[in-house]
Formats: sequence, structure tokens, C-alpha cells
Amino acid sequence: MNQYGIKFEQKINLRKLAADDATAYAGDKKSGEKELLRLNEKLEKLQELLYAEHKHKVLIILQAMDTGGKDGVIRHVFEGVNPQGVRVAAFKVPTPEELDRDYLWRVHKQVPGKGELVIFNRSHYEDVLVVRLHKLVPESVWRRRFDQINRFERMLAEEGTTILKFFLHIDLDEQKKRLQARLDDPTKQWKFNPDDLKERKLWYQYLEAYEEAISRTSTSWAPWYVIPANRKWYRNLVVASIIIKKLQQLKMKYPRPAYDPKKTAIE
Repeated sequence: MNQYGIKFEQKINLRKLAADDATAYAGDKKSGEKELLRLNEKLEKLQELLYAEHKHKVLIILQAMDTGGKDGVIRHVFEGVNPQGVRVAAFKVPTPEELDRDYLWRVHKQVPGKGELVIFNRSHYEDVLVVRLHKLVPESVWRRRFDQINRFERMLAEEGTTILKFFLHIDLDEQKKRLQARLDDPTKQWKFNPDDLKERKLWYQYLEAYEEAISRTSTSWAPWYVIPANRKWYRNLVVASIIIKKLQQLKMKYPRPAYDPKKTAIE
């Protein structure tokens, strides 16, 4: 799965990265879905260990084009984890209170505490993507944010936060299919936003913005992974595998009890 990792300042061309790639797994969709269930069980145990040890903090950042699958990853990859130690933070249009402060203020409030795994559904990266394309701030402002974000994430890492960032990569045709599926299904029409069609017209400008943002902010302490996401089952499998590998590298242990279990009798 390391094939999807991006190095710092690595030049990437998202138009040339196959969104339907599935070469990191030898099986088919059916076997991949079974494998994901096995990974779910493993992730559930690792997350429980993370919570019990109360030492490490884990931050998962999900970014994607509209319909890219952020909600699907959250639903399928983290199925079965203990909600007591897992939290999702979604970042939408900033409120007036948030606009009165620096752009990282609302983000810093949501980062994980010890023993916690937090998933960002969108993130501070909107402040070098949306604001760039819609010219909400001058270029001189959003461009300096790359270095600010790197320093912010490095501070979090130095304070014990493990950071993994995933860009869920779909292509233009796949987005069209998913948008049409929402229109055709009465149970999914609530998810369709006509404004998504306006953003779709900016597809290639968004790709260019993502390419620079990912290249400028994929660091050793907060790496980016560009995940082929046309095949939902494969997307989930890759994301789960990367997260599990990183959690295993933390070498977590259950805390020792403050009492002697052998000398504790239950009447």
C-alpha cells in the first residue's frame, strides 16, 4: 500500500494517476469485501487498545472531490469501533465566530486527545483549496498557509499525534455516475446539492489546487496518500490497511492494573 504515499514536494499529476487502480490487492471485489471485514475486527481491537493505553492520539484527515467517498470510508472502514474513543469532525462553511479568528482556530479545537482517534471529514485544507478557487482571500494569503499548516501539523506530531491524510481520488466520469445515482434514487436525493454542479465545472482547477497542496504538505510527520477511489471496496481496503499498519507501529500495550488481579476475590 506504500505505492500510494506521496513524498514532500513530489510532483504529482492527478490526471495521470488511475482512479480505478486496484493493483495492491490480488483478489476481486467479493474477496476484498471479506478481507475488509477481517480488517474491521483488527482495527476494532487496535482502537480499543489505543483508548485503553491512553497515550497516543490519532488524526485521520479525509479530503476528496464531491462524491469522492469520505462518508463511505467513515462508515465502512470504522465499522464496529468503540464510539467512546472515536469522533468525526466535519468542517463546513465557517461561522461568523470562526471567521473572526484565524483559520486554524476551529481546527485546533477538534484535534484528538490522548487515547482518541478523530476523523476529519474535510479539514483545514479547505483553506488552500476552496478559498483559492473562489478567490476568498488573496493568493499571498493562501499560499503562505502551506508552511503554516506544516508547522501546525508538526507541532501536533511532536505532542504525540499520529497523522494520516487521505485524498480519495475519483475521476470525472465516476463523479458523473455518482451524482446521477443520487438524482435517480429518492432515498439519496437529499444528498444532492445543485451547487455541486457548479463546483464540477472547476474540476481541473481543483485538481491543480490539490496537486500543489498535497505536494507541499506531505511530510514525514503528516504524510498524504492518494487513494484510487473509483472502486469503493478497494478504496476502503487500502485506507483500512494503511491505518492498521500505522497503529501497529505504535507498539501499544494495555496498561497494568493498579491492583493485583490474583489477589482480588469476587464474593
